[in-house]
Amino acid sequence: MYEQGPSEADLAAFGLSLADIPEKECEVLADNWPAFCLFNALSTQWRTGACGATGLDYTSIRDVAGYLGIKKKQIAEIFHDLQVMEAEALLVMSESK
Repeated sequence: MYEQGPSEADLAAFGLSLADIPEKECEVLADNWPAFCLFNALSTQWRTGACGATGLDYTSIRDVAGYLGIKKKQIAEIFHDLQVMEAEALLVMSESK
C-alpha cells in the first residue's frame, strides 16, 4: 500500500522541495484493516456523472474482496465501514471543486 512520494526533481519542477510536503501518518486499527484494504483496492471503481464521483460501484465489491481473500461473511461485516469511507471521500472530492 505504500506509494513512494515525488522525487526532489519532480517537486523542483513546481518550485517545491520535500520540506514543503507535510509528513502525515495515519494509523489504521487492526479491526478496520480489511475495510481499508478493500476501499483502497476499489479506488478505480467510482461511478461518475457530469458533476464528478457519485459513489462506489457496489457491483464490483464482491469480486474485488475475493481477490483480496476477504470472505463473503466478512464483506457483510465491513460494508458499513466501507460506506463511511466512501461518504468521506465524496465529501473531500466535492470540496476540491
